[in-house]
Parts: sequence; C-alpha cells; structure tokens
Amino acid sequence: MTYDDFLGELNSAGLSVKRFADLVGMQPNSVSNYKKRGEVPIHLALIASLLAEMSARHIDYKPVMVRVQPVKKRPRGGAIAGRFAGDKQTTLGFTND
Repeated sequence: MTYDDFLGELNSAGLSVKRFADLVGMQPNSVSNYKKRGEVPIHLALIASLLAEMSARHIDYKPVMVRVQPVKKRPRGGAIAGRFAGDKQTTLGFTND
C-alpha cells in the first residue's frame, strides 16, 4: 500500500499518524518515516484498512485494542546513562561529574 493510501485509510478510520502509532505501540516518527519509502509494510497497511472498515461499519475498535494491549517500544538511542546501547546489564558506575 502506498503511504498516501495508508493516510487515506487512517483518515477514514478517524485517526492521525500519532494516534495510530500509539494504538499499535510504535513511535509516530517510525510510522511517518515510511513516507520516504513511498509505501508501508503489509502489517501496518492491513491494520489501517481493518480500522477504516470497522469505522465505516460503526464498530468500535477500542475494546479490541484494550484486549491486545500493545506495548510501546522505546525509541532507539534511548540508552540509560552508564549503560551501553540500553543493554540489560548492570550499571557500570560511570558518572558525569
């Protein structure tokens, strides 16, 4: 699906890119970055199309999303001070004093 078609589906569902990203547990920038490619991955296209269809049929998608409870991913580069690349390791004890 082209990025423009994807935006059309989101519009039909009454969603912004930010709201869609929140629903599927992504960062909004990660979704909007697909504009550069010109198309979105099939799984995002499918979700957007299903949400648009549910909206057209006046079916509330919110109870479904609550059941699924997607976990929002941490942004890349969001490492904790004293840890390398956010790896789950013990704190190294470095200070910025």
